[in-house]
Amino acid sequence: MIRNVAGSVLALAGATAAVWSPFRAWYDGRHGRDYAIDELFTGITDAKGELLGSMLAPFLFAALLTLLGVVLRSRLLVAFAGIVVLGFTVLWMVRVGQAEGSLTIGGDGTGLGDGVANAFGGGILLLLGALVMSGRSRPPHHVDRAPRPTHPTLDGPPPDGPYPPEEPRAHPQAAAPYATTQPYDVPVRDDAPVRDDVPAWDPEQERGRGDPPPQR
Repeated sequence: MIRNVAGSVLALAGATAAVWSPFRAWYDGRHGRDYAIDELFTGITDAKGELLGSMLAPFLFAALLTLLGVVLRSRLLVAFAGIVVLGFTVLWMVRVGQAEGSLTIGGDGTGLGDGVANAFGGGILLLLGALVMSGRSRPPHHVDRAPRPTHPTLDGPPPDGPYPPEEPRAHPQAAAPYATTQPYDVPVRDDAPVRDDVPAWDPEQERGRGDPPPQR
């Protein structure tokens, strides 16, 4: 919020300086409003241009972009406005340098005037404002969840933990359930020899070793 306010103040100050610059002297005492905008593409002449067709036109367009950028909190619009101001100022300097042969700076009102300085300063303030602004903040992403019950239900009282309750996770090393055993038939050979030295199992003998005899 603070960054947006500070960036907006810088941007508005830059736009104001850029719009005011055509009413100041640009070169040899000649104001920026006296340079027609089409002379930037055809060549600088001594003819005086109309106010809305002079250097004021691109700076008014940049000021409109600045207002939209401040209202919409768009860093891109503010930065583009600064590029427009600086671009037309540099283009004017190139055309004047071609027409005059060279650009000079004099303290007696000759050469480059304070209008050019205002235009350059306004463009730089616009770019600084775009850098300082934080732009539009994005709303946080919320995940829709089922409403948490506050009253007892048929399943019992409302849970105390997080809702909906998390399902228990299976341990990655948990063993699989035991498979059911299947009986196997062992084939018996008819010609297998019968051993006589193995005594047959007698239940009476087993019972007489430690268990009391059954009651009759």
